[in-house]
Amino acid sequence: SDLRQIVATKSVENIQFLPFLTTDANNLSWLGYGCLKGDGTLITVNAIGAALQTLYILVYLYYSPAKRPVLLKVLLLLAVVFTGYGYFTILVDTGTRLTHLGLFCSVFTITMYLSPLADLAKVIRSKSTRCLSFPLTVTTFVASSSWTLYGLQLHDPYIMVPNVPGIITSLVRFWLFRRYQDKPYSPLPA
Repeated sequence: SDLRQIVATKSVENIQFLPFLTTDANNLSWLGYGCLKGDGTLITVNAIGAALQTLYILVYLYYSPAKRPVLLKVLLLLAVVFTGYGYFTILVDTGTRLTHLGLFCSVFTITMYLSPLADLAKVIRSKSTRCLSFPLTVTTFVASSSWTLYGLQLHDPYIMVPNVPGIITSLVRFWLFRRYQDKPYSPLPA
């Protein structure tokens, strides 16, 4: 939905970049965890997710009027990914690698789910959900719920625990949509 809006309007106005970036980092991290653990579900889902998020980032970059800040954030993401890859392959011994990578992935997942919270204060002050994406909220709720259940099934706290904030933040955003969706947009004072 956000991607269609960007392409249709040829603008990134009212589309947040941080969720695309954190989700891509999250997918790449979990892809590594899945490869290390040998979990085909984690590998497949996160390989597709990383490819799609990279596509979203490229489209966002293409239509963004301020390319430099977006490009700097992408380069920062790449630096973090390569640093993490180097850390886990060179510095961490094989016996604890899965545990360390699981913790690393958990932090990224929590960061991804908390990144849209930056706009909650703006939503409450403006009494408008214009800066929030309803399709992204629904997708986040479904994905975080699914991963929580998958983690429960595998008895894997690294999958289960960090997805709980996704459920909670989605419920908060659903409440905000219910409360402010029909309200007219009022710009914030400068």
